[in-house]
Amino acid sequence: MGNLFILSAPSGTGKSTVASKLLERLEGLRRVITATTREPRPGERDGVDYYFMKKDDFERGIRGGYFLEWAEVYGNYYGTPREQVDKNIKEGYDSLLVIDVQGAFKVKEIMPRSVGIFLLPPSMEELKRRMKRRGYSDKNTSLRLETAKKEIPCAPNFDYIVVNDFIDHAVDQIRSIIISLRCKKENALEDLRISSAVSKDILELMEGGGCYGKKT
Repeated sequence: MGNLFILSAPSGTGKSTVASKLLERLEGLRRVITATTREPRPGERDGVDYYFMKKDDFERGIRGGYFLEWAEVYGNYYGTPREQVDKNIKEGYDSLLVIDVQGAFKVKEIMPRSVGIFLLPPSMEELKRRMKRRGYSDKNTSLRLETAKKEIPCAPNFDYIVVNDFIDHAVDQIRSIIISLRCKKENALEDLRISSAVSKDILELMEGGGCYGKKT
Protein backbone atom coordinates (compact mmCIF):
# COMPACT_ATOMS: atom_id res chain seq x y z
CA MET A 1 0.00 0.00 0.00
CA GLY A 2 1.43 3.34 -1.05
CA ASN A 3 1.53 6.47 1.07
CA LEU A 4 0.15 9.88 0.13
CA PHE A 5 2.48 12.83 0.72
CA ILE A 6 1.07 16.35 0.53
CA LEU A 7 3.51 19.14 -0.30
CA SER A 8 2.08 22.57 0.38
CA ALA A 9 3.49 26.10 0.47
CA PRO A 10 2.62 29.71 -0.26
CA SER A 11 2.68 30.66 -3.93
CA GLY A 12 6.22 31.43 -5.07
CA THR A 13 8.00 29.32 -2.44
CA GLY A 14 9.20 26.84 -5.09
CA LYS A 15 7.12 23.76 -4.34
CA SER A 16 6.79 22.75 -8.01
CA THR A 17 10.56 22.92 -8.56
CA VAL A 18 11.22 20.97 -5.37
CA ALA A 19 8.65 18.35 -6.39
CA SER A 20 10.21 17.88 -9.84
CA LYS A 21 13.68 17.32 -8.38
CA LEU A 22 12.30 14.99 -5.73
CA LEU A 23 10.64 12.80 -8.36
CA GLU A 24 13.96 12.55 -10.21
CA ARG A 25 15.82 11.42 -7.09
CA LEU A 26 13.39 8.98 -5.51
CA GLU A 27 12.06 5.75 -6.99
CA GLY A 28 8.57 4.52 -6.25
CA LEU A 29 7.10 8.03 -6.08
CA ARG A 30 4.51 9.34 -8.52
CA ARG A 31 3.21 12.86 -8.75
CA VAL A 32 -0.54 13.32 -8.68
CA ILE A 33 -1.25 15.76 -11.49
CA THR A 34 -3.66 18.50 -10.47
CA ALA A 35 -6.44 19.74 -12.74
CA THR A 36 -6.98 23.47 -13.23
CA THR A 37 -9.01 25.91 -15.27
CA ARG A 38 -6.23 28.52 -15.49
CA GLU A 39 -4.33 29.11 -18.71
CA PRO A 40 -0.99 27.27 -19.17
CA ARG A 41 2.14 29.27 -18.42
CA PRO A 42 5.01 29.24 -20.94
CA GLY A 43 6.57 25.79 -21.06
CA GLU A 44 3.76 24.01 -19.21
CA ARG A 45 2.32 20.88 -20.82
CA ASP A 46 -1.13 19.38 -20.44
CA GLY A 47 -1.00 16.06 -18.60
CA VAL A 48 2.52 16.76 -17.34
CA ASP A 49 2.35 19.94 -15.27
CA TYR A 50 -1.45 20.12 -14.95
CA TYR A 51 -4.57 18.85 -16.60
CA PHE A 52 -5.90 22.05 -18.16
CA MET A 53 -9.69 21.94 -18.23
CA LYS A 54 -12.49 24.17 -19.39
CA LYS A 55 -14.56 25.65 -16.58
CA ASP A 56 -17.72 23.78 -17.65
CA ASP A 57 -15.87 20.45 -17.71
CA PHE A 58 -14.39 21.10 -14.29
CA GLU A 59 -17.77 21.93 -12.80
CA ARG A 60 -19.21 18.73 -14.26
CA GLY A 61 -16.35 16.89 -12.54
CA ILE A 62 -17.28 18.52 -9.24
CA ARG A 63 -20.89 17.38 -9.57
CA GLY A 64 -19.80 13.89 -10.59
CA GLY A 65 -17.43 13.35 -7.66
CA TYR A 66 -14.37 13.23 -9.91
CA PHE A 67 -12.18 15.21 -7.50
CA LEU A 68 -10.75 14.16 -4.15
CA GLU A 69 -10.73 17.88 -3.31
CA TRP A 70 -11.16 21.10 -5.21
CA ALA A 71 -10.98 24.82 -4.54
CA GLU A 72 -11.17 28.16 -6.29
CA VAL A 73 -7.86 30.03 -6.03
CA TYR A 74 -7.14 33.45 -7.57
CA GLY A 75 -10.24 33.11 -9.74
CA ASN A 76 -9.45 29.64 -11.11
CA TYR A 77 -10.48 26.13 -10.11
CA TYR A 78 -7.90 23.60 -8.91
CA GLY A 79 -8.68 19.99 -8.05
CA THR A 80 -7.15 16.58 -7.36
CA PRO A 81 -8.42 13.72 -9.56
CA ARG A 82 -9.42 10.95 -7.17
CA GLU A 83 -8.59 8.09 -9.55
CA GLN A 84 -4.86 8.90 -9.64
CA VAL A 85 -4.47 8.58 -5.88
CA ASP A 86 -6.52 5.38 -5.75
CA LYS A 87 -4.49 3.81 -8.58
CA ASN A 88 -1.14 4.60 -6.96
CA ILE A 89 -2.21 3.25 -3.58
CA LYS A 90 -3.45 -0.01 -5.10
CA GLU A 91 -0.25 -0.45 -7.13
CA GLY A 92 1.96 0.21 -4.12
CA TYR A 93 3.40 3.54 -5.25
CA ASP A 94 3.75 6.57 -3.03
CA SER A 95 1.88 9.63 -4.26
CA LEU A 96 3.13 13.21 -4.16
CA LEU A 97 0.37 15.78 -4.19
CA VAL A 98 1.43 19.42 -4.64
CA ILE A 99 -1.41 21.70 -3.58
CA ASP A 100 -2.21 24.84 -1.65
CA VAL A 101 -2.92 24.94 2.07
CA GLN A 102 -6.69 24.98 1.62
CA GLY A 103 -6.58 21.80 -0.46
CA ALA A 104 -4.11 20.12 1.88
CA PHE A 105 -6.50 20.37 4.83
CA LYS A 106 -9.36 18.97 2.75
CA VAL A 107 -7.29 15.94 1.70
CA LYS A 108 -6.14 15.38 5.29
CA GLU A 109 -9.78 15.23 6.40
CA ILE A 110 -10.62 12.63 3.76
CA MET A 111 -7.35 10.66 4.10
CA PRO A 112 -6.08 11.19 7.67
CA ARG A 113 -3.10 8.85 7.14
CA SER A 114 -1.69 11.15 4.48
CA VAL A 115 1.52 12.97 5.40
CA GLY A 116 1.58 16.76 5.21
CA ILE A 117 4.83 18.61 4.45
CA PHE A 118 4.88 22.41 4.59
CA LEU A 119 7.56 24.21 2.58
CA LEU A 120 8.56 27.57 4.03
CA PRO A 121 10.34 30.44 2.30
CA PRO A 122 13.42 31.65 4.20
CA SER A 123 11.98 35.19 4.46
CA MET A 124 9.13 37.31 3.16
CA GLU A 125 11.65 39.44 1.26
CA GLU A 126 13.01 36.37 -0.52
CA LEU A 127 9.47 35.21 -1.29
CA LYS A 128 8.78 38.60 -2.86
CA ARG A 129 11.97 38.34 -4.97
CA ARG A 130 10.95 34.89 -6.22
CA MET A 131 7.53 36.17 -7.21
CA LYS A 132 9.12 39.07 -9.10
CA ARG A 133 11.39 36.63 -10.96
CA ARG A 134 8.26 34.76 -12.05
CA GLY A 135 7.04 37.92 -13.71
CA TYR A 136 4.07 38.64 -11.45
CA SER A 137 2.77 42.20 -11.58
CA ASP A 138 3.06 44.41 -8.49
CA LYS A 139 -0.66 43.98 -7.83
CA ASN A 140 -0.49 40.20 -8.21
CA THR A 141 2.61 40.01 -6.03
CA SER A 142 0.95 42.06 -3.28
CA LEU A 143 -2.12 39.80 -3.34
CA ARG A 144 -0.03 36.64 -3.12
CA LEU A 145 2.12 38.03 -0.31
CA GLU A 146 -0.98 38.85 1.72
CA THR A 147 -2.25 35.32 1.15
CA ALA A 148 1.14 33.93 2.20
CA LYS A 149 0.86 35.80 5.51
CA LYS A 150 -2.35 33.85 6.16
CA GLU A 151 -0.94 30.50 5.01
CA ILE A 152 2.39 30.50 6.88
CA PRO A 153 0.68 30.34 10.32
CA CYS A 154 -0.80 27.01 9.14
CA ALA A 155 2.65 25.38 9.03
CA PRO A 156 2.49 23.96 12.60
CA ASN A 157 -0.62 21.98 11.58
CA PHE A 158 1.44 19.91 9.12
CA ASP A 159 3.41 16.78 10.00
CA TYR A 160 6.72 18.18 8.76
CA ILE A 161 8.16 21.64 8.07
CA VAL A 162 11.01 22.18 5.58
CA VAL A 163 12.64 25.51 4.70
CA ASN A 164 13.36 26.03 1.02
CA ASP A 165 16.50 28.09 1.48
CA PHE A 166 18.51 26.05 -1.03
CA ILE A 167 16.57 23.76 -3.36
CA ASP A 168 18.90 20.74 -3.17
CA HIS A 169 18.89 20.90 0.63
CA ALA A 170 15.08 21.06 0.76
CA VAL A 171 14.78 18.15 -1.68
CA ASP A 172 17.17 16.03 0.39
CA GLN A 173 15.19 16.72 3.55
CA ILE A 174 11.86 15.72 1.98
CA ARG A 175 13.47 12.66 0.42
CA SER A 176 14.68 11.64 3.88
CA ILE A 177 11.17 12.09 5.30
CA ILE A 178 9.68 9.78 2.68
CA ILE A 179 12.37 7.11 3.05
CA SER A 180 12.06 7.12 6.85
CA LEU A 181 8.29 6.60 6.62
CA ARG A 182 8.78 3.71 4.21
CA CYS A 183 10.96 2.06 6.87
CA LYS A 184 8.42 2.57 9.64
CA LYS A 185 7.47 -0.88 10.87
CA GLU A 186 3.84 -0.81 9.71
CA ASN A 187 4.82 0.18 6.17
CA ALA A 188 7.92 -2.01 6.05
CA LEU A 189 6.07 -5.15 7.16
CA GLU A 190 3.36 -4.62 4.57
CA ASP A 191 5.96 -4.17 1.82
CA LEU A 192 7.93 -7.25 2.91
CA ARG A 193 4.81 -9.42 2.75
CA ILE A 194 4.31 -8.65 -0.94
CA SER A 195 7.92 -8.33 -2.07
CA SER A 196 10.91 -10.67 -2.30
CA ALA A 197 13.27 -8.46 -0.29
CA VAL A 198 13.59 -11.13 2.41
CA SER A 199 13.06 -14.91 2.30
CA LYS A 200 9.96 -16.59 3.67
CA ASP A 201 11.77 -18.01 6.70
CA ILE A 202 12.99 -14.54 7.72
CA LEU A 203 9.48 -13.13 7.41
CA GLU A 204 8.00 -16.02 9.44
CA LEU A 205 10.57 -15.57 12.20
CA MET A 206 10.00 -11.83 12.34
CA GLU A 207 6.22 -12.14 12.56
CA GLY A 208 5.86 -15.34 14.58
CA GLY A 209 9.05 -15.82 16.56
CA GLY A 210 9.47 -14.76 20.16
CA CYS A 211 11.59 -11.69 20.79
CA TYR A 212 14.12 -12.84 23.43
CA GLY A 213 15.03 -9.33 24.54
CA LYS A 214 11.48 -8.28 25.37
CA LYS A 215 10.12 -8.99 28.81
CA THR A 216 6.61 -10.46 28.86
